[in-house]
Amino acid sequence: MLLNIKSYIRRPEVAELISYAVFPDDQAVEKAIREYESHESWQLVGYEDDKLIVGLAGYEKKDNEVILHHIAIIPENRGLGYGRGMILEIMTKERPQRVIAETDEEAVDFYRNLGFIVQSLGEKYPGVERFRCVYEVEEEAE
Repeated sequence: MLLNIKSYIRRPEVAELISYAVFPDDQAVEKAIREYESHESWQLVGYEDDKLIVGLAGYEKKDNEVILHHIAIIPENRGLGYGRGMILEIMTKERPQRVIAETDEEAVDFYRNLGFIVQSLGEKYPGVERFRCVYEVEEEAE
C-alpha cells in the first residue's frame, strides 16, 4: 500500500531513496526535495513493507496525465515488483489516460517491460542518453 510521505521528505531514509532516482550527490537530492516542497501538486508516495519504506514514487497529475518525476527502490529489494506495484497503484488512484516518465539507459528496460513506448531523446547531458517513456492507459470496458 502506498503512503503519502511528502510530509517527511527530509528524513534520511527518504532522502536516500531520492538519491537512487537522481544523480547521487547532495545538491541533486536537495534540489529534488525542494521541488516537492515548493510544488503543491507534486505527490510523493512510499511503499512500506514490514515497517520499512522500500520504495518511493514522485509524480504529478496534470490534466489526464501522470508525470513520474522519480521512482526508486532500495537496492536489495529491486526486481521484486515494488516499482511495478507503485505505478499500478498510482494509475488506479489517479485514473490517467497516460503515464509519462523520463529515464536513462539503466532504467529504460523497466519501463519497456511494463508496456511503455520508449523513445530516445538523445544525449541530453554529456555522455548520457535519456529516454521518454509513455504508457497509454486502455479504457475499461463497461
